[in-house]
Amino acid sequence: MGKLSNIRTANAVKAFEEAGFVKISQVGSHIKMRRTTQESKVQTIIIPNHKTLKEGTLRNGILRPIFMTTKEFIDLLER
Repeated sequence: MGKLSNIRTANAVKAFEEAGFVKISQVGSHIKMRRTTQESKVQTIIIPNHKTLKEGTLRNGILRPIFMTTKEFIDLLER
């Protein structure tokens, strides 16, 4: 399993698009993305638009609330 360090924001956005998220808006340096799950639950994530994402922000602030594992995210990045 790969690490979550030095993940470029643009690559993360593409990975989340692969997972069904759609870019809703951008205000300042934050990108808002949203998807509807098969159970009709709406999931929204806010991604800081910096050159790279900090590991803690990615793991705790983005992946954990949408119940996505690190492995699932790494697999999306490698597509």
